[in-house]
Amino acid sequence: MSAADTVVRVQDLGKTYRSGLMRRGFRALEGVSLDVKRGTVFGLLGPNGAGKTTLVKILLGLVRGWEGEAEIFGERAGHPRPRRRVGYLPENHRLPGYLTGRQALELFGLMCGRDVRFLRQRIPPLLERVDMRASADRKLREYSKGMQQRIGLAQAMVHEPELLILDEPTDGVDPVGRAAIREMLVELKRKGATIFINSHLLMEVELMCDRVVIMDKGRVIREGSIAELTPRTGIVHLEIEPLPADLSDLLAGIGAGLTPDALGFEIRVNDEELDRVVDRLRGAGVRIRAMSPRRMNLEQAFMDLVRREPK
Repeated sequence: MSAADTVVRVQDLGKTYRSGLMRRGFRALEGVSLDVKRGTVFGLLGPNGAGKTTLVKILLGLVRGWEGEAEIFGERAGHPRPRRRVGYLPENHRLPGYLTGRQALELFGLMCGRDVRFLRQRIPPLLERVDMRASADRKLREYSKGMQQRIGLAQAMVHEPELLILDEPTDGVDPVGRAAIREMLVELKRKGATIFINSHLLMEVELMCDRVVIMDKGRVIREGSIAELTPRTGIVHLEIEPLPADLSDLLAGIGAGLTPDALGFEIRVNDEELDRVVDRLRGAGVRIRAMSPRRMNLEQAFMDLVRREPK
C-alpha cells in the first residue's frame, strides 16, 4: 500500500509524564512505532499501564509534549483538520445527563461540523442501527450502562468519520448487543472506514481485528495478524468415520496425548508424525472427514507474551 493508504502512522513515539522540575518522571511510551492502513480493523492490546491510553490521547491531541512522530491522515496528530475526520468513543465516557439520546447526537454532530439537515436524516437510522430508537427521547441519566455505551458509539459515528477510535466499545453491553456491534463495525469496514480498537476483551478483538499490536511497559512487544499472533499448538483434531475400537493400538508409537471424542480424536504430532497417522488410518479403511490444527487463542498468546516480558 502507498503512504496515502496509511491512516495512522506512529514512529519512535515517546512520552514522559513529569511531576516536578527536578524529577525524572514516568516514561509512558518508549519508541512506539505502528501503521494503521485504510479500511482495516486494528486492535491495540496490553495490560493496565502499557501506554495504550496515552497513545490514543496523543493521536487525538489530548496529550502534548511527546517525542517522535505521530500522524493522522498524513498530518501531525492534534491538528484540528484531520481530527474532524475522526470519531472517538472514550472509555467511561460521560454524556450530559439532562439531554435525551437524540439531543446528544445532534449536539455532537453539530460540534463535528455537520448541519442540522444532515443530522435530521442521519440520526434516525443510526439510532435504529444501535437499537436505541425506542429510547431516543429519554434522558441520558435514565439509561443503563449498556444503553449509555450504545449512544456513545452512535455519537462517535454521527458525522460519518473515516477513522473510528473506540476505547472498550462493547463494555457493559450484553452478548446480543456485542454481536450487533461487531456486525456494525464489519459493515463500516466494508464501506471503507478504518477502525482502531483499544479493548481488554480479547475474544472481541480476535473476532474483529485484521491486525493487532500488543504493548507492555510503553513498548510494542508484538505486532501481526491474528493468525500470526496465534501459533499452532501442535495438536491436531481429526474427524473420522468410523471410529475404530482399537484406535490406541492403531496409532501406538505416534505422537502424544491421544484423546478420542464423539467425532474423532485429538493428538499432538509434528508434520512427519501426522503423515504417519493419516497413513495408518487409511490403511485401516478409516475415512478422514476433516483435519483441524488447533491454534493458541489470542488470550493465551497475549498472556504468554506478557509473562515473558522482563519485570
